[in-house]
Amino acid sequence: MNRRDLLKNVLALSAVSLPLALLGTSHAAGDNLLRPPGALDERSFLSRCIRCARCVDACPNKAIVPLDASFGHARISTPAIQARRQACMLCNRVEGDYLLCTTACPTGALQPVRKDPAEIMARVSMGTAVIDQQLCYSYNNWSCGACYRACPLSGLAMTLGLWERPTVDPAHCIGCGLCERSCIRYPHAIRVQSHRGRAAS
Repeated sequence: MNRRDLLKNVLALSAVSLPLALLGTSHAAGDNLLRPPGALDERSFLSRCIRCARCVDACPNKAIVPLDASFGHARISTPAIQARRQACMLCNRVEGDYLLCTTACPTGALQPVRKDPAEIMARVSMGTAVIDQQLCYSYNNWSCGACYRACPLSGLAMTLGLWERPTVDPAHCIGCGLCERSCIRYPHAIRVQSHRGRAAS
């Protein structure tokens, strides 16, 4: 095969693989949907949410965004968190006794949650952080610990071992995404996996 034919094959393969990659990314994003704290189960949430964006406006970290059509028609303009872009900081160092997005919701799609660690762990379940040990620096002859230092529930949701190797406890992780947002690896070695699927799309 000469150089010209090789170039044609590469370009043809790229033309096919790029749309498939984009479709795969869209599907993965929809499968890994993170709702704000205090959200009802997905069906109940969608039936109550009026797409008013008050939770979006209330978030002090600008972590909540309205979804577009790529997440399914039923979810257009409903609020979600994309942790790698901006994570939920649980209203840390913000005045008030409650997570602001949960009290801004006028319909109960987001239930009020007090800024108390025990109540947050009991009532907030956005997802669970999952570590890819093949990518994580601390599992590959480096010492990092960035995700642990970002975790608002460090020592409970996340612990460190030798070489600052992180371990996530699913019983305490609430899926705020601060670990994913802070990961210095690219592609990132820790991601929050949602507890929700595409059933309502």
